Amino acid sequence: MDDAFAEITANANQDHITIDSFYHGSTLSISGFSNPSDADLIIKLTSPYGHQSLREKGKVASFLWMNTGELKIENVPNVYFLYSTRRIEDILSREEMDKYVIGYPALVRHATINIPAGEEKTKWFNEFIKFKESSKLFNTSVGKISTIKRGRKQDYSISEKWPYQAPPGNYTAQVYAVKDKKVIEAAVVNVLVEQIGVVKSFADMAKNNAVLYGLISIAVALGAGFGVGMVFRKSGGAH
Repeated sequence: MDDAFAEITANANQDHITIDSFYHGSTLSISGFSNPSDADLIIKLTSPYGHQSLREKGKVASFLWMNTGELKIENVPNVYFLYSTRRIEDILSREEMDKYVIGYPALVRHATINIPAGEEKTKWFNEFIKFKESSKLFNTSVGKISTIKRGRKQDYSISEKWPYQAPPGNYTAQVYAVKDKKVIEAAVVNVLVEQIGVVKSFADMAKNNAVLYGLISIAVALGAGFGVGMVFRKSGGAH
């Protein structure tokens, strides 16, 4: 970041997303302004970087599909969303991509994977990306950031559905102003996703008292089955 006159701000419509019994995702908006007005913008929203794994399936006894191995990946986030005003490859150098871990190619170079001997790292990481995208936890998109020029500055905003698949935790939205293939300024906003109420109570129970949680789960399942049986018996007696 080497432009002395560059400036950028970032704000979220909510910095605390709560997960309750009726939760099915939310909407997250990021907005602010950047200076100069002709800078391209990149927004990267991620969970903390750490350990991820991908189970490999294969045929056993020529006809059974089973887990045959586990691919362990280090230095990657569980959630990775990337938005830009133009294609990343057109506005940022490879060195800057790697420095800020922007884009899938930079992410694979940043990661460590325990791949089988003779296999390609990129091939396995692409499978990991496909799995994450199908789970709604990874996504890259171009052109979704709205901008309005106001003299030397430009206002920007983006509003996206926050997927219910994203687990509780701390998330970071980093907004980059880019010019001449370099990041000239950046801003950060944090978002906390947290379970509350009954959902949190059951999650804590599953973590801290697995036996009690299992007994309650069985009781609930049996109760639901008994209720359905009563409905069918009543329905059958009416004919």
